[in-house]
Amino acid sequence: MSGTRSLSKTAPAIDPRRMWRLRLWIWPFATGAVAINLFLLGLILHSVGFANIAPVSALVWSLPLGLPATLAAARWIGGLIAEAER
Repeated sequence: MSGTRSLSKTAPAIDPRRMWRLRLWIWPFATGAVAINLFLLGLILHSVGFANIAPVSALVWSLPLGLPATLAAARWIGGLIAEAER
């Protein structure tokens, strides 16, 4: 190694309060994306021979499944914000 690593500790990428606001803003979009993907997965599975997933069922299932998608998207965007602030 060339010894160019900084010795100072880095601050958290985003203030925790800002991260919660970011998650709240992203949640409807991530949940909608999950609902669309579930519905399209149902269409693909229907072509193979499984039962179809109704749009309402996809919306209902997307509510709990949207939370991990929201956390992943917020973490990714938080990293982009931290990189932009450097």
